[in-house]
Amino acid sequence: MELPSQNPANTASRRAFGKGPAVSLFTLGTMRALGAASELQQVLEAALEVGINHLETAPAYGKSEQYLGLALSRLALKPKELVITSKILPGLGLVEAKQQLQRSLERLGITHLNNLAVHGINQKEHLQWAVEGAGAELLEWALSEGLVGQVGFSSHGNPALIKAAIESGLFSFANLHLHLFDPLRLPLAQMALARGMGVLAISPADKGGQLYAPPPLLQQHCAPFHPLELAYRFLIAQGISSLSIGAAKPSDLNWAQKLAKADGPLTAAESDAIKNLQQQAQERLGSSHCGQCRECLPCPNQVPIPELLRLRNLALGHNMLSHAKERYGMAGNAGHWFEQHNASACAACGDCVPRCPLNLPIPALLTETHQLLASKAGRRLWD
Repeated sequence: MELPSQNPANTASRRAFGKGPAVSLFTLGTMRALGAASELQQVLEAALEVGINHLETAPAYGKSEQYLGLALSRLALKPKELVITSKILPGLGLVEAKQQLQRSLERLGITHLNNLAVHGINQKEHLQWAVEGAGAELLEWALSEGLVGQVGFSSHGNPALIKAAIESGLFSFANLHLHLFDPLRLPLAQMALARGMGVLAISPADKGGQLYAPPPLLQQHCAPFHPLELAYRFLIAQGISSLSIGAAKPSDLNWAQKLAKADGPLTAAESDAIKNLQQQAQERLGSSHCGQCRECLPCPNQVPIPELLRLRNLALGHNMLSHAKERYGMAGNAGHWFEQHNASACAACGDCVPRCPLNLPIPALLTETHQLLASKAGRRLWD
């Protein structure tokens, strides 16, 4: 195959990513094409063909680092031709953390990692580990020894925690859940970008709504655009550095190819489609539509009211029932990676009701949400 530097497709747009090399608008997440080393190699080749230069892996992703290292070797790719991000879980002792980083480099077959992310700053103690504890020593050592170019973090945590991580000054990039159907963290992303940090959107296709297989109603609401196309363009137009694609097969990269240079602002047609999308949901839900203002919090029973009602919005507003059920099933079943409680924890105390500017009957809506979405317990891909 042609190397990235020789391929005409690699005139694809690049964006700044913290203090490191610029990255493509799309990032290849290497957590799904892991049936065999050859499977990941095929996906990597397809990613290079469409101009992707940023690869994301982690020790927690099964054999991802091992298979990626094999693919890099077999394709005779030089490290300078790519930007590689791997991760490390918080909470490790210094010796163990150093060993894990060194093993990551060995599996990848490289001596220098462009980006190292603390994988999952989801609780206060995770941030403390990185800023003051053994993690701080690890990151300082890795940078001073030239083993990594810059450090960042990923987070599935609450906005206050993410804000504290951004403001710590320790990190040069952040991997966040940023989705067309979940704009909660967009102000945090803009804050990070304004500070010169890179921002990677985590799974805008899958966790953003299973948009690779949208229900017919959602397709109607997004017309004339495909829902995934609209979701990608929304984030690109917000200035997000790169969008991750956890490709399981080469065809999963089709939209990355079509949008490889689509780094401009939203067109009038795209803006109209997004407005129509929002209006359609509001019309279908009527007076029960949750505006996601978060004024209902805090809940004395720690019910994540806005997130659960957001899933109800999607299920009833766009018929995104499969996605809403999957995410709802993770509540209380994914540790600190997702919400700890579902709507069954609501005690109908009514504390939230007077705080809601839309006067929603929140306890009744939570009961309805549980009846609508409760099914089997969910799990994370790498639990």
